Amino acid sequence: MDKKDLFKEALKMKGRAYVPYSHFHVGACALGDNGKIYGGCNIETASYSPTICAERVAIFKAISDGAQSIQAIAITGDAKDTMPCGVCRQVMVEFADPNMKIYIVNKEDDFKEYSLEELLPFSFSKKDLKKETK
Repeated sequence: MDKKDLFKEALKMKGRAYVPYSHFHVGACALGDNGKIYGGCNIETASYSPTICAERVAIFKAISDGAQSIQAIAITGDAKDTMPCGVCRQVMVEFADPNMKIYIVNKEDDFKEYSLEELLPFSFSKKDLKKETK
């Protein structure tokens, strides 16, 4: 899989965003461990609480389709270097390795690459729930 395929899909998904309130379009594309690419866009509601980010749409589509983990994710938005929110970073921790690549895409040839560990150091995950306390 070429990372440019992820970038193209994320840019396409940005155009599908349903954002009548914020007018801030975000697209994301996740690569599942099954080799499939899953696109997502942000979807708003008048009651902001049930609004969902593009990253979570893509990840949840992958998991619901049978992927066990996310290998990479590309994110693009209306602002330069649109970064995932804290909730999305926490969801990534649940379904990805700390070294998973996160691509922040402005254009196909203009992107930044981070690891999940860089964007959410000292994260809380399922491994922390198994620790014994003294």
